Amino acid sequence: MTPRAAGLALGFAADRLLGDPRRLHPVAGFGTLAAGLERRLHADSRARGGVHTVLLVGGAVGLGIAVERACATPATRTVATAAATWVVLGGRSLEREALAVQAHLDAGDLPAARQRVTHLVGRDPSTLTSDEVARAAVESVAENTSDAVVAPLVWGAVAGVPGLLGHRAANTLDAMVGHRTPRYERFGWSAARLDDLLNLPGSRLAGVLVVPASPGTARDALAAWRSDARHHPSPNAGVVEAAFAGALGLRLGGANTYGDRVEHRAVLGGGRAPQAADIGRSTRLAARVGVLSTAVATAIALRPGRRTTAGVDGCRSRSGVR
Repeated sequence: MTPRAAGLALGFAADRLLGDPRRLHPVAGFGTLAAGLERRLHADSRARGGVHTVLLVGGAVGLGIAVERACATPATRTVATAAATWVVLGGRSLEREALAVQAHLDAGDLPAARQRVTHLVGRDPSTLTSDEVARAAVESVAENTSDAVVAPLVWGAVAGVPGLLGHRAANTLDAMVGHRTPRYERFGWSAARLDDLLNLPGSRLAGVLVVPASPGTARDALAAWRSDARHHPSPNAGVVEAAFAGALGLRLGGANTYGDRVEHRAVLGGGRAPQAADIGRSTRLAARVGVLSTAVATAIALRPGRRTTAGVDGCRSRSGVR
């Protein structure tokens, strides 16, 4: 097994066992850096937003390149890839948050469920019914299985640590500034478009993997994807949400409120409205998709790497002297 393939598999296992790092999460540090740079650069300008995106995503890619160049033995490359994979994946934490919402709904505590679902979605929860909270959670599980599990594994498979860090940087920026609000409509445009582009392969793979992950309802998943995904405003979320809806026998989509703005989303799937128990069903489907995507990513990465030279400690000397 190549170091890249082994690192992806180990990083996925670490995410499933441990979830996100509890303290000093590198993504939180990146968010602080991004917010500071935004304060210096922000203007109602796509050009300013583009500079913000290039500096931050480019910096993350550059860091990944430096890491891979520094560590040249198979063991150090495996460790570096595993650490980066663990840091950027969010599957286990997504599952925990979704199941926490379900626990509140099962206990009949709708206010607590409304508050907890804000960890997953940006919509206004104040008037959501229990079924609408469940829908929000299921939709988030579907979309973020693509964005936070499948897509980073794809980029890790084809581009190693730079791909992992670059994708997570773009995805984090989209979450921070890629909103249709007066402040970010123009400034966040480049971050949102880059995130859409980088998630295209992952969302399609996630949609495909729903089929073997839910063989009993595979035809329904494919039918919902084919008929409904194109009506979603996101070119990526629509694919995986429609596939999940069909596989789970649910009906997703509808009106979402974001402050004083209401978005009317197309209906995805032809089943019933989601209920609390469907959150757990969605996380189990997401876990199976995650395992299958790891198998695909490691298969892609199972190719001979370029020959490199290394120092006795497995890392290149920065000064060129060994």
